[in-house]
Amino acid sequence: MADNYGSQQLDEIMTRLSITNSDIVNASTEQLTHKMVQKGRKGRRLTPHIKQKIANALNACQKEQLFTIRDLFNYG
Repeated sequence: MADNYGSQQLDEIMTRLSITNSDIVNASTEQLTHKMVQKGRKGRRLTPHIKQKIANALNACQKEQLFTIRDLFNYG
């Protein structure tokens, strides 16, 4: 059974900044899929490596603020 932690800060931040899953995938210089981003938004458990890829891509999408993994996910 997959761990589910509910909606994450990632989802709130992306909504507030009007950033879509496609924006994140397109901004990524690493291999990142729409499925990975969607899992992250919904709170499914991701590996630390994938969480870092998402954080890197989000930071590449916008210049307002640099986000860390701790800013985006409420589980370790």
